[in-house]
Amino acid sequence: MIQYTKTEIKLFKRLNTPAKLQDYLNTLKHNPKDTWRSPRGVIESGEAYCIEGAVLAASILQFHGHKPLILDIRGFDPDVDHVLAVYKQRGFFGAISKTNHAVLRYREPVYKTLRELVMSFFHEYFLDSGKKTLRDYSKLVDLSRFNKKQWQTSEQNLEYIAEYLDTVKHYKILEPWQKRNLRKADKIEIEAGKLLEWKMVKGKMVKSLLSS
Repeated sequence: MIQYTKTEIKLFKRLNTPAKLQDYLNTLKHNPKDTWRSPRGVIESGEAYCIEGAVLAASILQFHGHKPLILDIRGFDPDVDHVLAVYKQRGFFGAISKTNHAVLRYREPVYKTLRELVMSFFHEYFLDSGKKTLRDYSKLVDLSRFNKKQWQTSEQNLEYIAEYLDTVKHYKILEPWQKRNLRKADKIEIEAGKLLEWKMVKGKMVKSLLSS
């Protein structure tokens, strides 16, 4: 049995929809470091980056009776992976996402398949050069497989979840001819992609005026 605190239970009860959960993740400061905190660690610190946010969201979805599902989407080097918490409503997939950028954000439950959901991120997934990098996505990972490790409340980091995500089957999304014919993102798209929700100001992470 998961030993949540009274404060955590009160918070989880309030976050009883994916939309409310996403709103809460947006209030967490951007974590610029690879710390792999547990959901408890994220709540205590008040900050998160993508996989920490996804795992926290999955734990709260689990609290409300859903499977704690995450999904890895992957670009080619030097771009990095992005991890989503995935939920399903009436047969349609949606996603909860912790990101510091104006893109790669929340997805409504309007996608019939996981591939449809992933492809909704395709045109937003690019480098500063404009090159579109998204190439594959993982199968869904049910975090309940790690329940014996008490991933929801552990004081230890959860790097093992990230390592496991790297090992599971990933599905390619492009044919070779499609890769060769990709158009770069427009300059205005590139500039929009540089918008940040949280910025470092005088050594402190503060909310951008654009997102307040």
